[in-house]
Amino acid sequence: MSIFTNFLRSLLLTTIFSFIAPIFFVGSTLVFLCLSVYVPVLQGLTEDIPTQIFHFLATFGTGSPMNGLFVISLTSGFVGGLFDIYAYYRYQILRIDS
Repeated sequence: MSIFTNFLRSLLLTTIFSFIAPIFFVGSTLVFLCLSVYVPVLQGLTEDIPTQIFHFLATFGTGSPMNGLFVISLTSGFVGGLFDIYAYYRYQILRIDS
């Protein structure tokens, strides 16, 4: 029973962190780009990049950048969960073979 609860805890944490990672990545990128507009040297380089990121996210969200970010985060969480299941399966197979 302890192995199953450890597996579920690992799966839940992996899925949550995999869901949150794209949100933090996109959010920190947008904050950095929006703040770099105030630096005179970087102003010309970073004016259009946030708009392009919003258009990219809107592609996945059927017109809404927030929905696009949510879809990407859900996909990342699902893939992270699948990876954790695979790693657990490989661990069980390697432990039995030893």
